[in-house]
Formats: sequence, structure tokens, C-alpha cells
Amino acid sequence: MTRLLTALLLLLATTASADNGIYTKTTEAPTDNVYTEVYKALENERFWVVFEANIGENIKRFAEKWGEEYNRSGLTAMRSMVVCNGWWANAVSNADPQMVALCPLRVNIIAKDGVTSVLFARPGVFAGSSPAKDIIAEIETKIIAAIDSGVAAAEK
Repeated sequence: MTRLLTALLLLLATTASADNGIYTKTTEAPTDNVYTEVYKALENERFWVVFEANIGENIKRFAEKWGEEYNRSGLTAMRSMVVCNGWWANAVSNADPQMVALCPLRVNIIAKDGVTSVLFARPGVFAGSSPAKDIIAEIETKIIAAIDSGVAAAEK
């Protein structure tokens, strides 16, 4: 019974959507924990983080210059992980070299009002009838599973 209640509470605390081609997973877990756990989950799936950008920190230096235009959305965090897996990149390029435009992939994390959101532009949206569409769908599934797993770990 306790496990069922815990599972229901997690479902209520965490939401996911992909209405506009962007997979979004939200949680009230602390942003730093979410970032760390999603990073680990991606690398556990062998999607290596090859670049990290703390966009929020980087644009703070423009606050005075941009004035009222600075951070009108009120985000308290804006970070990005660029991920790649050479085996999958090779599989995509073998099937359809043009789809290499999707590599590497990125996962973004934003926060506002105590809610952390993990964002992922789903590459399958661009695959259309490409010969690489099945491979891209598999990559997308793995990345989304890693995001879900990382968020779940951050919520513990």
C-alpha cells in the first residue's frame, strides 16, 4: 500500500508532455539534483555529455545592458547538456547522412517558481520519412527514458 501511495504521489509531483515536439518533464526536485541525476542517467545510456553550458549564469553579465528585457520569463536556472553517442551517430549517418544535422543532441534544464523542467527537442519530429527514422525513434526513446530515470532519482 505504501508503494502504491508513493507511486501516485510521484505521478502527481512529476509531469511530462511532448505536445509541440519538445518533451518536457517537470518536477519540484531541486534543479541541481535534477541536473546531476539526468547527467548520470544519460551517461548510463551511453549518451556522453560532451559540452555543458550554464546559460543562465552566462547571460547574467548582460542584465544591466539589456535592462527590462533581461530574463523577463523569471527563470532561476537555464542550463544545457550537449550529448552524443558515436555508435548512434554512425548508425544515423549510414541510414541518412542528412539526418546527421540532428547530432549532437541537447537536453536543457530550466527552473522557475520552485519547478524544474527538463526539455528535449525530439529528433523524431524532423525524421519524417527518412530512412533513419527508426534509428532516430530509438535514440529519442532512450534519451526520454534517461530523462525520466534521472528525474525519478532526483525526487528520491
